Amino acid sequence: MTRLAISSEKQSAYFQTLVRIVEEIGPRGSMQSGLKSLLRTLCENHGYKRALLTIFDPETNSLKLTVTVGSQRYSEVSYQPGQGVTGQVMDSGESVIVPVQKDDPHFLNLAFGRTKEEMSKLGFICVPVRHADDNNQTEVLGTLSVDVPAGTQEELEADCNFLQVVASLVAKEVASLQEEMAMQRHLLAQGMTQEPHDSSDDTFSHPNIIAASKPMRMVLQQVSQVGPSRATVLLRGESGTGKELLAEAIHSVSPRKNKPLIKLNCAALPAELIESELFGHVKGAFTGAVSSKKGLFELADGGTLFLDEIGELSLEAQAKLLRAIQEREIQRIGSEQTIRVDARLITATNRSLEQMLEDGTLREDLFYRINVFPIFIPPLRERRLDILPLAEHFMQRFSEEYKKDVKRISTPAIDMLQQYHWPGNVRELGNCMERAVLICDEEVIRTYHLPPSLQTAESSATDTNLSFGESVARFEQELLVDALKKARGNMLQAARDLKASYRIINYKVKKYHLDPKKFAVGKSRKRS
Repeated sequence: MTRLAISSEKQSAYFQTLVRIVEEIGPRGSMQSGLKSLLRTLCENHGYKRALLTIFDPETNSLKLTVTVGSQRYSEVSYQPGQGVTGQVMDSGESVIVPVQKDDPHFLNLAFGRTKEEMSKLGFICVPVRHADDNNQTEVLGTLSVDVPAGTQEELEADCNFLQVVASLVAKEVASLQEEMAMQRHLLAQGMTQEPHDSSDDTFSHPNIIAASKPMRMVLQQVSQVGPSRATVLLRGESGTGKELLAEAIHSVSPRKNKPLIKLNCAALPAELIESELFGHVKGAFTGAVSSKKGLFELADGGTLFLDEIGELSLEAQAKLLRAIQEREIQRIGSEQTIRVDARLITATNRSLEQMLEDGTLREDLFYRINVFPIFIPPLRERRLDILPLAEHFMQRFSEEYKKDVKRISTPAIDMLQQYHWPGNVRELGNCMERAVLICDEEVIRTYHLPPSLQTAESSATDTNLSFGESVARFEQELLVDALKKARGNMLQAARDLKASYRIINYKVKKYHLDPKKFAVGKSRKRS
């Protein structure tokens, strides 16, 4: 720091301000309001016209005006590194003194709309805010600037030296505010904070369903629309896509959620037993009917009845089911007495009901009765963004169940999972991860832990012809993925864990086309 002849009055003002900063700065409330109070103190004690703090946003690679004092014409702007005086300070890490604003071509006057008269009377001092990490590596987090009355070079240099001390005192608070801003963005990406409401996107979320992909979010939106009604729902999709879980979700958001949800897989029973299961029977109705029995419609009275594999019902059972839907009454087998029932019906199938209509194996009137609100659940190969969070969910679940210490999935294994076509959908993925956890004898699931069905030439990622640089890049990418998983997508935390700067991690994330948001959902779900 240059030794300058400073008046005792000015020295006293500097000292008093620094003492106040030391006393006030810290976790006494909102960091942003605390820093604003600090800037106000600078203006009041030292005659600065304005004071402003910019913080670097690694995600947008720009400086954002975050805290300001002293302007009624403030408008939100940002600076790229190297743009204007503020951008130059960020880029170089060196302080800049502008004796007269209007005389400096690099002074852009973007933020405050200063008049030409003001700019002819004001100077500008901008200093970097540096922060050292645990390895004593220094990183520029942003800038501290003031509009100062034009004065002598000696006076401006004294103010500059003073502001450098102030910047060093508040660096830790600025780092925390930068982290808080990143965390808010991270939480927003997980849907854990409120955005301004957009009526065009009333997406429903369910704690038991993982839906990172757009197709599944659309499915959940349909669930939110039909759930509160009593409309009959038809769930359509391939085997293993999660139709039963969707039925549970619909029931859970309906007015019937405190009443029973009764389930029946129509393909699991012989045709001659389906009617007895659905409608019940009286004692002696047939051989083996030693006592009367309530049917599932009666058991689901006031609640919901879920019939999976509806296409497996015989034509005779279809006729009786149609009557139960239309009349809301049933007859037990062997009885002529009718019983009123109020059960909401949800059905599901993986068959082509349209083909069954053509073949005459499905009643047309029943089809129109159950097809009131159809929901098509896409296969897993059409919603690949769901694969990684689902795989991590299963990994965690089976690690706990089998008391294994498996913590992550390697990048090549992730690539293999995402490239596989998953004919068995989510059910197959769950079985795959259960096997991988069982045979894994380390903390990482690797490609050779996955089933042979996934070990194809194009998905195994075991190219032995990789150059040294390519191998290093692949290892670096795997480290990044591991850190982002552990930090649940929070790049600031990942940078700390890897003992690297936030800017380096942000650069590497973009280099390898990683999306931190997709790592934010895996650990916040309970089951798939």
